[in-house]
Amino acid sequence: MKILYTNFHPRNGGGHATYVANLARCLQGAHEITVATPGTSRLFAQAGQIPGVRCVDVVYSMRLRPMIAEVRRLRRLLGESRFDVVHVNGSADHRQVMLACLGMRPRPRIVWTKHNTMQARSFGHWVRARFGTDGAIGVSEFVTQMLRQTAYRRLPLRAIHHGVDTERFHPWAPAEVSEARRSLLGDLPADALVLASVGGTDRDKGWLVLAQALARLPDDMKRRVRMLVAGDPPRGALRRDFEALDVGPAVVFPGLVDNPERVLAAADFGFVLSFHEACSFAACESLSMGLPTLVSDAGGLPEVVRHGTDGWIVPAGDVDAAEAWLRDRLAHPVPPSMSAAARARAQECFSMPVFAERTLAFYRQVCA
Repeated sequence: MKILYTNFHPRNGGGHATYVANLARCLQGAHEITVATPGTSRLFAQAGQIPGVRCVDVVYSMRLRPMIAEVRRLRRLLGESRFDVVHVNGSADHRQVMLACLGMRPRPRIVWTKHNTMQARSFGHWVRARFGTDGAIGVSEFVTQMLRQTAYRRLPLRAIHHGVDTERFHPWAPAEVSEARRSLLGDLPADALVLASVGGTDRDKGWLVLAQALARLPDDMKRRVRMLVAGDPPRGALRRDFEALDVGPAVVFPGLVDNPERVLAAADFGFVLSFHEACSFAACESLSMGLPTLVSDAGGLPEVVRHGTDGWIVPAGDVDAAEAWLRDRLAHPVPPSMSAAARARAQECFSMPVFAERTLAFYRQVCA
C-alpha cells in the first residue's frame, strides 16, 4: 500500500509528530511511506531518520495566495505518486489535501485522525466531512463518540488508541533505577516515593493539582515525596502559583528531555492529571515502563488504565482526591502485581504492532 502522511505543524508538533512517526516507523518496509510536512518541523527530522521513508517539505498556509501554490504542488505529488491512502492529522493539511484531490480520478482515500477533544461541528468540518474524508479515527472511544455527533457520523469511524514503543519504554533493572534516581533527584530518603510525568508542564496538564495536594501533607509525609515533571519549566503566573505552595525541592523540573524513559525509570508511579485529554502518550509510556499510573477522569484517560489493577482514576482538578491518593500511597505499599499489570496492559493494548495493525485494518476497510 502507498501511504502519504501529512501534518501541518512547522515546529514541535507534539503528539501529532509522535503519532505519524510511529506509524511510519511501523509500516515502512512492507508499505511505501511518504511524509509531507514542513521542513522546519520535528516530524520532518524524525521521519527523515527512518530508513525507506520519503520526506517532502510541504507548508500548509492559512493565507489564500500561498495556499494556491501549495495546493498545486500537493496535487502534483498526489498525481505522480498515486497514493492509496492520504492520512491527514489537522485542519490545515486536511483542507489542502481535500482541495488538491478535487476532480482527481481516481483519487486516494482520505483518512483523518482527530487528536483532541475540541468540537468538530464548524462549517469547515462539515465541508471536509462531505467532500474530503473517507474515514475518521478517534484516538479514544471518547473522541470517537464525539465524532458520532457530527457530520463525520456517515463515514466509517474507528477508535484506535496510541501506540508506544514497548521495547524502548520497558522496566529498568534495579541498579539502573537507582542511578537514574540519583542523577535526577540526588540523595533520597530510603522510604521515598517518586512520582513522574512526561506529559508536559502546561497548567491544563494537572500537575499543579498534585503539587497542591503535596503541599497539604504534614512535613513527615512531605519529605518522603518527590515529583518529576518533564517539559518546559513553568513560567509566569503558573510559576508564581507553584512557588506559592512552598514545596521546595520536592518537585523537580528536568526540562524538555530527549530520553523520557529515564525520567520514568526513576519513578515508583506515573501520573497524568489533565483537565482535558483525548488520549495520552505519556500515560501509555508510563504503563509500558511498568509504573502503576494515576490519571484523571478527563476525556479518554479513563480508557488507558484500569482502576485498582494497573493504576487509579481521580476526578480532574480535585485536590482533595489527589491528597487522599498520596496519603494512601504513603501508608499502604502497592503490590508488585500492579507493576506487572501495568506492563502487560501496555503490551496488549498500546504496543506499536497493535497500533499499526489496527490502523492498517482501517485503511483496508476505507479502501474497500
